[in-house]
Amino acid sequence: MSQSKEVKSSFEIFRQKVNIIIYGTNTFAGRLFDVVLLVLILLSVLMVMLETIDVVDEKYHTLLSVCEWTITIFFSIEYILRIISVKKPSEYIFSFYGIIDFIAILPMYLSFFVTGSHILSVVRALRLLRIFRILNLVNFTNQSSELKLAIKTSRTKIIVFIYFVLVVCILLGSLMFVIEGEESGFTSIPISIYWCIVTLTTVGYGDIAPQTPLGQVIASFIMILGYGIIAVPTGIVTAEFAKNTSRNIPIVLSKSARPCPGCGAEDHRQNAEFCYRCGHELNNE
Repeated sequence: MSQSKEVKSSFEIFRQKVNIIIYGTNTFAGRLFDVVLLVLILLSVLMVMLETIDVVDEKYHTLLSVCEWTITIFFSIEYILRIISVKKPSEYIFSFYGIIDFIAILPMYLSFFVTGSHILSVVRALRLLRIFRILNLVNFTNQSSELKLAIKTSRTKIIVFIYFVLVVCILLGSLMFVIEGEESGFTSIPISIYWCIVTLTTVGYGDIAPQTPLGQVIASFIMILGYGIIAVPTGIVTAEFAKNTSRNIPIVLSKSARPCPGCGAEDHRQNAEFCYRCGHELNNE
């Protein structure tokens, strides 16, 4: 009985140490671990890019493959340690970062069964979002939260605006189909709508262009309208951002940046005693 208790105690000590190193950004070991992790992520994405260059791949294919497998094994061990180091593994496994971590290590193993699937390992670039945790940029994270809140509060206006733009594109695209016709490249209404969207967004691929004077007048109107439309979503979000800032909505995060020891969740409010996700008691030391 005592031996079993001692083994369990040893595992708890190991789990807590791993949790501090992997999730703790306010310790030297934690910061060093995350910096090494970021460097490996960058190297992994760089190698995936280099593999798409035929000359480089032919000359260094074996080296790139060995390095990629080495990094994948490191990520696999890290993924397992993250699961072990939290008291509720399911909370991490099905969290955003947990899914990203799993997808990041999956492609190389799938390469045994599906040719070329390792190219999908470029999704590791998504893990670069952890830079906010690594540098412990509380002020930057606060600004990010405020921007997210501004987008959330203005989403209805943005949806209505996008619906209006879609209606405009359908109407003007259909009109251009009638005016220009197939001889000018407007072979169908969907193609005409595509041209209208490209013109309205000021992209202008040039694959289709109006030939008639009336069509060119309408195209000029759409181009001018596009400049005004581009500024609308930015203005909506900026207005909400300024409104939320003037109200002094509290979005202050924990200065310690310590994640929940139970599920690994972050972004807790200052002086929070319990995790907002799993309810586990937080360590605010």
